[in-house]
Amino acid sequence: MGQMLIFGMGYAASHLAERLRARGWDVAGTTRDGRGDSIAFGEGDAVLTALRSATHILSSVPPVAGADPVLARYGDAIAIAPAAWVGYLSSTGVYGDAGGAWVDESAPIKGRRPDRNAADDAWQALRSDVSVFRLPGIYGPGRSILDRISEGRAHRIDLPDQVFSRVHVDDIAGGVIASFRGSAGVYNLADDEPCHQNRLVEWGCAMLRESLPPLQTLDEAGLSPAARAFYAENRRVANGKAKRLLAWVPRYPSFREGLAACLPLVRSP
Repeated sequence: MGQMLIFGMGYAASHLAERLRARGWDVAGTTRDGRGDSIAFGEGDAVLTALRSATHILSSVPPVAGADPVLARYGDAIAIAPAAWVGYLSSTGVYGDAGGAWVDESAPIKGRRPDRNAADDAWQALRSDVSVFRLPGIYGPGRSILDRISEGRAHRIDLPDQVFSRVHVDDIAGGVIASFRGSAGVYNLADDEPCHQNRLVEWGCAMLRESLPPLQTLDEAGLSPAARAFYAENRRVANGKAKRLLAWVPRYPSFREGLAACLPLVRSP
């Protein structure tokens, strides 16, 4: 069994850690404060010790203040670490707005966040065995449209041509694990059915037997800057490369299967 070191034990990375531990892997991870059994990101000696023993290394830490904190502090050590596999969880935001068109891994990097674009490039250049996973909107247990509906936080936005891709958190873990025996490179991990966010809201309301929220403009919805930025880009993300080269098959090929799996864990209103 392998030894995985994960920088940033967030939502997606924690699900991956659970899958690997269930297979008998030894998984160590960093957090900002070293909570639980994690390693504090700033504990340099402990992190370097874990790097030297890791067979696999993954970063799920996004850029902060214009720079990638993992590369800034540990990039040189990761570049020469004896690990057989290195991965980075990036974002399909690096593609920028495509006007609703399909994008695959050959599309140019032109996202509106230069730091995210630069981090994606920098991880690819770090060493020859790096796998970069570009992820769209992530959902799963405790973090889906069902939870937002249940909590009264769901919106229907009047942008009829807007299209998004998304991926269930378990399919991210499945894609990462599939890559251990595949070729290094850049991979989109997304489901098979990009669609308007309103379709999820409507489907989720039907599942929960809740009334639909009103159709609103972006201004009327009063969204946070981060939520509003979600609607600033419009694209469909192709996942064919991961299917061909990694033999990855999403467990949840559309939001319907994914939300059905989330339903039993949704908190009652």
